[in-house]
Amino acid sequence: MTDNAEQIESTVTARLVPMADRLKALPRNFASLMGHVETMVYAYLEELVQNYKGAYWEFYNLSNGGFYMAPRGEGELRLVVAGNYFEGSMSKDAAGIVACLFAYGYLANSTGSEAMTDHYHALREYALDHPEAGQILAAID
Repeated sequence: MTDNAEQIESTVTARLVPMADRLKALPRNFASLMGHVETMVYAYLEELVQNYKGAYWEFYNLSNGGFYMAPRGEGELRLVVAGNYFEGSMSKDAAGIVACLFAYGYLANSTGSEAMTDHYHALREYALDHPEAGQILAAID
């Protein structure tokens, strides 16, 4: 196998959860923590984006077993992370990834859930190849 083929195989991909499967997505991925996950992701984005007023969120399954949510739509959101002095604009997709990483990390630490730790690392792996990887990593640093 060539190095290029190995790179292609190791790239994590995202697939939009079809409308028919949306109701099953959170329970399947987070079991009893699903309500906490969803609430925390929304709360983190509200905290990070001053003018965020809610949105319809898309759900994505990752090829490595991970999952994330992101507000639907084009355009960028301006995030301010007081804890690390990050300020910057990014797509709604990237902002959703940031909010999910914060929520997953918090829940992994506060609950001791191995599943939440696994979700954090699976999403971070996907984020490393995201077109806005630099902004995402700077925001969560």
